[in-house]
Amino acid sequence: MSNTVFLVVLFAAFMHAAWNAIIKDRGDRFFSISTLGVAQGVITLCLTPFVGVPEKAIWGWILASSALHTGYKLFLILAYSAGDLGQVYPLARGSAPLLSSLIALVFLHESLGPFVWAGVVTLCAGIALMSFKGGIARALDKSAVFWALGTSLFITGYTIVDAVGARAAQSAATYIVWMFVFDGLAIALVYAGVRRGRVVAALRELPIGILTATLSLGAYWLIIWAMTQAPIGAVAALREASILFALAISVIFLKEKASGWRIASAAMILAGVALMRIA
Repeated sequence: MSNTVFLVVLFAAFMHAAWNAIIKDRGDRFFSISTLGVAQGVITLCLTPFVGVPEKAIWGWILASSALHTGYKLFLILAYSAGDLGQVYPLARGSAPLLSSLIALVFLHESLGPFVWAGVVTLCAGIALMSFKGGIARALDKSAVFWALGTSLFITGYTIVDAVGARAAQSAATYIVWMFVFDGLAIALVYAGVRRGRVVAALRELPIGILTATLSLGAYWLIIWAMTQAPIGAVAALREASILFALAISVIFLKEKASGWRIASAAMILAGVALMRIA
């Protein structure tokens, strides 16, 4: 992984932490996440004239990714309903890099060097420690664990699909734009079906949705580009450094307490990032 890709992924991780911090305290997360998805669709729909139409072979990847992204959003909402964000979020994000690395190794024959593997495992261990010990004192509910791990499977799925689809496309930008158009359409249909009476309210929230969508879209756009330049597993793991940025934001701006466990897990995540940089 070049210095440029490394820094781009870290910047994307910061953007990801920033938009999560914005929606963290918004009471109706189904509403907030749905608005985010719709806003992403609106933004990318405006970009379609500039990127052209994907080639025929790419449409399957685009539709599969849109379905996986929608499933990810719905499972994440259910996980947040069953557990606390400070524990659910790291658990949902932490399993995905290791799974992505293993799938890329087995099915795409994409190997990682020993330092990168050590970094991936150390980073995932730090995230797991933060999830189980770095949040509030009470243990995670079993249903929260189920939904969080289910969320991680969707993250793994769309990570692999998007990496393969973007690499196969003539233009990664074309793939990303059209994927988010259909993702926005899918979550809009789900929201309209569940909350028929609040569609107009969702439109009123589009300004905050556009802010978070811009951060989210920009972060993932950079990640997809990075996966066309570097191994999927390495990029997938490094982007979870967003948890470090989320910790900093929560302590500095949200005035949350940084317990000893949170500091220890943050140190493990930082060690994982350092091991990947050594490679």
